[in-house]
Amino acid sequence: MNGGPSGFNNAPITRAFVISCVIFTIVFGIQGRSNNLDISYQDIFKKLKLWKLIISVFAFSSTPELMFGAYLLYYFRVFERQISSNKHAVFIFFSLSVSLLLEFLAVALLRDPSLNSLTSGPYWLIFSAFVPFYFDIPISTRFRVSGLRFSDKTFIYLAGLQLLLSSWKRSMIPGICGILAGSLYRLNFFYIRKLKFPESIASFFSRLSLPSVGSTSAVPTRNVMGNVPTYAAAGRQVEVNQPTPVSSMAEPPEDSIATLVSMGFDRTSARQALVHARNDINTATNILLESQSH
Repeated sequence: MNGGPSGFNNAPITRAFVISCVIFTIVFGIQGRSNNLDISYQDIFKKLKLWKLIISVFAFSSTPELMFGAYLLYYFRVFERQISSNKHAVFIFFSLSVSLLLEFLAVALLRDPSLNSLTSGPYWLIFSAFVPFYFDIPISTRFRVSGLRFSDKTFIYLAGLQLLLSSWKRSMIPGICGILAGSLYRLNFFYIRKLKFPESIASFFSRLSLPSVGSTSAVPTRNVMGNVPTYAAAGRQVEVNQPTPVSSMAEPPEDSIATLVSMGFDRTSARQALVHARNDINTATNILLESQSH
């Protein structure tokens, strides 16, 4: 269970976010300022250190947190592929806004001296993503270890638990607030799931982030004759015939089948769903999810 094909193909926003987390964490770690990244009510609203609010969105407080956090962010790129980059940008913005509001409310209401500051890092995004992970990603394999039953999703939950308890209460509050934010998004609070950012947002992140290692992209270009499109990939051009309408019985692309299989669906069901969806992977995903709910 790996969250889809390797690399950040079709996930430019996740790629830019992971790169930002690594850079910010390493830079502030080298400077010995990791312990100063934790955010508090006093820093933001009284001392007006708004830079800490921005940095805390990306930078983890320690290297172990970065390792677990980056692994989970990388796995959850599957959701950007599933709902499209512009809708994923809405999910990120909504999760950030709601989680920060809930965090400050929790600190104000609990009045616990140990919660004067909360640990930094994108806990809000990681634990918001656990909501669709729990409901929408099916279990593909089960196994036993010493009499205990596990599934392929167990390792993701264990990584999340490790991150949630990394700083005890100071990390639990952001994690819980992230879960609540993800739940509100799933419940379509204020019809948030219908909103979209412009396509230029995804294009910006695609240009901002580095190309995925080992990935090849096909960029359509028009032949000088104006009739036959060509595709430039990995430094070479491949000429293909003029595309014809896809019939309902056309064989689905292997990479689309692999993407659905990586989400936990079996290969036969994935292929059939793609055939019915005319090779539209988002429609095929919805067909498979709806079939499991019955």
